[in-house]
Amino acid sequence: MLRSGRSRGCVALLAGALPALAFPAPSLWWLAYVGLVPWLLLIRSAGTGCRAALEGWFGGVGYLLAVHHWLMPSLHVFIVVLAALLGLLWAPWGLLVFRILRGPVSVAAAVTAVVVVPCGWLMIELARSWEGLGGPWGLLGASQWEVAPALRVASVGGVWLVSLLLVAVNTAVALLFVTTAARTVGVVGIVVCALAAGSMTQWATQPERSGVARIAVVQPGVIAGPHSVGRRLAASERLTRSLAGRDLDLVVWGESSVGVDLSRHPDITARIAALSRRVGADVLVNMDARQTDGSRRAGIFKSAVLVGPDGLTGQRYDKMRLVPFGEYIPARSVLGWATSVGKAAGEDRLRGTHPVTMWLPGAAGGNGLRIGPLICFESAFPDMSRRLTRDGAQVLIDQSSTSTFQHSWAPEQHASLGALRAAENGRPMVHATLTGVSAVYGPQGERIGTPLGTDTSGAAVFDVPLASGTTLYVRLGDWPVHGALTVLAAFCVFEGVRSFRRRDRGGSAGARGKAAPVIASRADSTESTGRSRP
Repeated sequence: MLRSGRSRGCVALLAGALPALAFPAPSLWWLAYVGLVPWLLLIRSAGTGCRAALEGWFGGVGYLLAVHHWLMPSLHVFIVVLAALLGLLWAPWGLLVFRILRGPVSVAAAVTAVVVVPCGWLMIELARSWEGLGGPWGLLGASQWEVAPALRVASVGGVWLVSLLLVAVNTAVALLFVTTAARTVGVVGIVVCALAAGSMTQWATQPERSGVARIAVVQPGVIAGPHSVGRRLAASERLTRSLAGRDLDLVVWGESSVGVDLSRHPDITARIAALSRRVGADVLVNMDARQTDGSRRAGIFKSAVLVGPDGLTGQRYDKMRLVPFGEYIPARSVLGWATSVGKAAGEDRLRGTHPVTMWLPGAAGGNGLRIGPLICFESAFPDMSRRLTRDGAQVLIDQSSTSTFQHSWAPEQHASLGALRAAENGRPMVHATLTGVSAVYGPQGERIGTPLGTDTSGAAVFDVPLASGTTLYVRLGDWPVHGALTVLAAFCVFEGVRSFRRRDRGGSAGARGKAAPVIASRADSTESTGRSRP
């Protein structure tokens, strides 16, 4: 069956898609530890490097389509084009796997595979984490959002270190199906990975609890049809009024909860300020409207804005990283046709220029509270929440809206990212949406309270534990990525030197082979001459 190129291509697509089941909504988290094994073994049997690269590409396409399948209603056939282009990132990885694991696998090759193959995978995740290539949605390590030991690993090296260990375990398991020597390395590799994760669970420094903040999340639910913006605002006001007397520190509304620029609509600002006075806490709203920023740029911004008892506090954050095609069209002059086949952005949103932390002076028992706002899929970028933490944020807040993808895996996938960001930074994370899933996570990534699902319209109050101190990830940053780059560079140098020596030996052997007949000819000539002498 697998001798045919077409059948191998189909199997590669399916093998690449398999790990997607480890993510929400299926949440088969354990599959992330073995889900790459069929793909690895298929590439090993490719026969040629070209075929291995092709099967790496096909598997990458399958992975991307499976993890992002919920984008199909918005992008239609364009999602296939994007997956095909981004899937090319896995072609060099396929060649790398084949080069190390082809043929009889020695102990040295097996050890090399366990170390180098995960580093190659991490480079793919790094490359596609660039916003221009869609951002870091669906990083393999993010599938472990509800596994406590994995969250502790994330506090040491971020989601990058979790991905690295997962691919190392997959590679070690794949070795169990190869040669006897490789099986031994595979077993040792699995044990080493388990011991490494276990030791990090024990010694990794964790922030200390330093109080509690009472934060309410308002989720109006799905509101569509005529005048939906105004009806959504009215629903958010009604739900917020129900929070009076709950001793709150902050009320959070979801992304695009306000469809106008509040600085130009004092009547709506006054209504929200009245809500702030009623509940005794500031309200963090989100404006999706045509506005003007501090540098006098005019256009559509997505902005987190704090409203207090006296109106706008002046604290505002403009979204910096926009969703490709959803909020802007990359190279619109070339790809603008995407608006005709899906729900791509008709007009590009404008970007903010810098992160912002906001100060709530009367919150947290009068001690004050500093929050770090993010908007929508910015919660997928580890560096953004790390920057906010280093800037002093005590609570990370993501305002989101996944109403377009209400009946897909997207809301659960998006909410799960909050657990990773909380664990990485040792700071609680509040994920507030318009239509669900809204969820809150503690400083170690643990779930706080009960999430608001996609079928819920309501408001919920969460006692959010605060923490002080910093994690190793906040201190050291993306060190697993730098380590992986170093390993790959060393591997390439080693392979280059070895290849040069082989060619050099081959050339010397060829020269000796050519010289031998000449020597023999001279000997024959001498011997013949000797016989002809009288």
